[in-house]
Amino acid sequence: MSTEIRTFTIPDASAEEAQTQLSSFLRTVEVQRIETAYADGAWRVLVLFTDLRRKEESQQIEAAIAAALNGWRDKAAVQAGVTRDAVLSDDLVQEIARFAPTTEHELSIIMNARGLGAAPHGGEIVQVVRSTLDLLIDD
Repeated sequence: MSTEIRTFTIPDASAEEAQTQLSSFLRTVEVQRIETAYADGAWRVLVLFTDLRRKEESQQIEAAIAAALNGWRDKAAVQAGVTRDAVLSDDLVQEIARFAPTTEHELSIIMNARGLGAAPHGGEIVQVVRSTLDLLIDD
């Protein structure tokens, strides 16, 4: 989720209308930081923000990937006769869902960052992520 930037100018001459626009905008975003400066009869307002609609979309995508991974690891655990945590830990499921790796190389970066070796089911894991993303994009 990336931070975006938007600037507003609030001129002394028509401050009320400009302030109303700024207030409306601020209600639709998650503000990271606001910088202000006054020059030439107007306030300049710089807003660093995260778009809440995109944040909500990201959370929905993460939840869908986590659900698909959980379903896959339940089946894999039964087949291997082990616990689902032995196949993939809960926190690793969340990490994979957050980054949504679509290649084994991307997955290996996540695994290495956590001090783990290659995922034994790497190909299957990225296939679950890919097919989940495909389903979400087709909707």
